[in-house]
Amino acid sequence: MTMTAAPKRPNILFIMSDDHASHAIGAYGSRINATPNLDRLADEGMRFDNCFCTNAICAPSRATILTGTYNHINGVKTLGDDLDGRQVTFPKLLQADGYQTAIVGKWHLGHGGHHDPTGFDYWSVLPDQGDYRDPDFIEMGTTKKFEGYVTDLITDKSLDWIERRDPERPFLLMCHHKAPHRHWEPDEKHKHLYEDIEIPEPPTFNDDYATRSQAAVQAKMRIDDLNDLDTKGPPPAGLTPEEVRKWKYQRYIKDYLRCIASIDDNVGRMLDYLDAKGLAEDTIVIYTSDQGFFLGDHGWFDKRFMYEESLRMPFLIRYPREIEASRVSETMILNTDFAPTFLDYAGLPAHERMQGFSIRPLLNGAVPEGWRTSMVYRYWMHLDGSHEVYAHYGIRTHRYKLIYYYAQALGTTDSRDESRPPEWECFDLARDPHELNNVYGNPDYAGTIAALKRELERLMDDVQDEYLHA
Repeated sequence: MTMTAAPKRPNILFIMSDDHASHAIGAYGSRINATPNLDRLADEGMRFDNCFCTNAICAPSRATILTGTYNHINGVKTLGDDLDGRQVTFPKLLQADGYQTAIVGKWHLGHGGHHDPTGFDYWSVLPDQGDYRDPDFIEMGTTKKFEGYVTDLITDKSLDWIERRDPERPFLLMCHHKAPHRHWEPDEKHKHLYEDIEIPEPPTFNDDYATRSQAAVQAKMRIDDLNDLDTKGPPPAGLTPEEVRKWKYQRYIKDYLRCIASIDDNVGRMLDYLDAKGLAEDTIVIYTSDQGFFLGDHGWFDKRFMYEESLRMPFLIRYPREIEASRVSETMILNTDFAPTFLDYAGLPAHERMQGFSIRPLLNGAVPEGWRTSMVYRYWMHLDGSHEVYAHYGIRTHRYKLIYYYAQALGTTDSRDESRPPEWECFDLARDPHELNNVYGNPDYAGTIAALKRELERLMDDVQDEYLHA
């Protein structure tokens, strides 16, 4: 009798940036920058055009990725909440089943007690947001300073760990870049990139929010709100308000894109390393961001809102043994799906607590019967004192989006306990992809809105969340 060897379990290299909007990646059609190394992942693997986060803010998204759960389950609803590391996470499950595990770079889920990284054989993470230059790292509980640029250092540490691993066992490496998080500081190599060109403004740059909620009107994250630290100095004297806005946008977007150029270079370093060491065929490589970002869209920077630029995450994945090259999927996936997917590739079932689903069938070209055609989103951090975005939740289908601004703190950490009148927005994404025309009060959409509310309630019940609307 011939015994068949068990299939080799893949390595998993999960590269995640902070605030990298998909529309600043060449493979997603960027018209403002080039990202040849990220594009290589798309060319050699698969691009998802409808990958969405369930809460567009750093710590909550990271908690969801690790646990496979929504934020009301994992307890990280706002930036003021730390992750309780006693929870089940996919790195813990992989570690217990023989994987070597490491996390390097941004953590942003608390430190000390039960809040340091768990489930990792090695961890070296930035305290809080960390610094772009000569940053401190908390390495296995000890704080050390390193000279250099943070994106290079995170890559150096990541490659060093892979080099030192046991080559007989599979590995999980979570390489988490700080960039391109505010206050955008490029490295020396790229600090003059785009210096002599003007970056085009997005089509919604001068959005007046005419049909929309007070939540959009009152948010304090307009290009006008960028400060001197963001723009590396005050605007020149004598400019009109419109000229100041344009000047600020150019200062902001160029530094943002310069930080991305460094990420792209370092992703290239990692891909070249895998090639040189003969690891490319056996390694799943993912590139994503913890959420999207407004690049002057609607006149804003930052994220938080359920609008497309903030909601959408880039998701590029390559695994030559199983994923055909140059494929694109419009199927809807969420950050809750990452943990079950990684466990699936390791031959492990998703934990019963996890609320997402493995996307492995999608990567093989099949959409399972009953796969989601709608998703629920919730932003909890009401009136944070800086960006002043109202708390809201909503539903997105392939064509429509319905948002309810319940505008209450509900006792959440770092929210201000000042309620605002509740409001609704609804967008027909087929007719209005830029989300400029709120059709909530349009009688032609009454039936659609009623159906969306029913589906929203079903989804919230399904994920064990509570809704507030009548």
